[in-house]
Amino acid sequence: MQLDFHQIGLIGFVIFCLVAAIQVFYYVFLFRRLAVYQAPPPSNNHKEPVSVIICARDEADNLVNNLPGILVQEYPDKHEIIVVNDNSTDQSKYIIEEFMKAFDTLQHLQLKQEAKMIIGKKFPLSMGIKTAKHEVLLLTDADCVPASEHWVKQFQDAYRDGIEIVLGYGAYHKKEGVLNKIIRFETFHSAMQYFSYALAGIPYMGVGRNLSYKRDVFMRNKGFSSINMIPSGDDDLFINRVATKSNTAILIDPASHTLSEAKATWSDWLKQKYRHYTTTKYYQPKHKLWLGLYSVSFGLLYPLAFLSAIFFSWWMALVVLAFRWLVQAFVYYGGMKKLNEFDLFPFFILFDIWMFFYYIVAVPSLWRKPKRTWN
Repeated sequence: MQLDFHQIGLIGFVIFCLVAAIQVFYYVFLFRRLAVYQAPPPSNNHKEPVSVIICARDEADNLVNNLPGILVQEYPDKHEIIVVNDNSTDQSKYIIEEFMKAFDTLQHLQLKQEAKMIIGKKFPLSMGIKTAKHEVLLLTDADCVPASEHWVKQFQDAYRDGIEIVLGYGAYHKKEGVLNKIIRFETFHSAMQYFSYALAGIPYMGVGRNLSYKRDVFMRNKGFSSINMIPSGDDDLFINRVATKSNTAILIDPASHTLSEAKATWSDWLKQKYRHYTTTKYYQPKHKLWLGLYSVSFGLLYPLAFLSAIFFSWWMALVVLAFRWLVQAFVYYGGMKKLNEFDLFPFFILFDIWMFFYYIVAVPSLWRKPKRTWN
């Protein structure tokens, strides 16, 4: 029996409805958690000493611009700032030494040799962690600046009994232009996922621009030994290995964010994203399943909507799509307000359509060989 165009259209529409239902499930079951999240109050007023660690390679300009924001943090207990100067050939050494004259909390750990058999940022970060005097570690990058002088305190307040890992948000400075908004939306979209998964008890990643964990969890898991041969992953892959339902918390207060300069060109940004996505293949199977189903359903949604509109019923396809957009609107409204990205909300449908094309462009990175340098 041959199928006519109407029957083919009906089958396509049914598949489209199934894909849309999967998407709605993710937004209702998972991503809604960030939209309605209310941070618990600090468990007590006791503040533990904190070691802030920054790895830098040829980051002289960024150190000049961003290190002061870390040095002037208002924190009532002991804290130290360790800059791991990883084989820099610029003026980084002298800039750090000048800052040390004014701030006794600043330490300079200078590395003069490359590590053998350890690729990427993991060796300098490991050296920084081993040098750290305190149990609570707070990690960021040289191109990041805290959004407030209470950044350190915010992370300390997030620790409660049993918590060993706190995931933060690494935002970008808001500037004019389409590219800046797209980068910030993609950053929000990624954060919506890893925060929501953590709230659901299945944490899978964090970002090294704004991340904290206990020194003990690093030592207990033998540091980065299981991922040393993978160039990237000092943040997401490490968290993927050690984070659990009970030991992970999130921190979303705007005062706890870090801010970076977004890439100025499309090519530079895509190269950055390619590098990030090369680690996804190393995630735990359960995380790859959850993330993969969402990505595949997202990639199929708009093509199936278009085919359903052409070969079945344009208004029924639009109704299904509009329902998903309505659910998205609720989730994005709450999530963007919490992460201080609400200026993006009026354009979320346009960004959502754009994300379809972004996924197509990003897919090849899953098979690319990772870059062997971290900067």
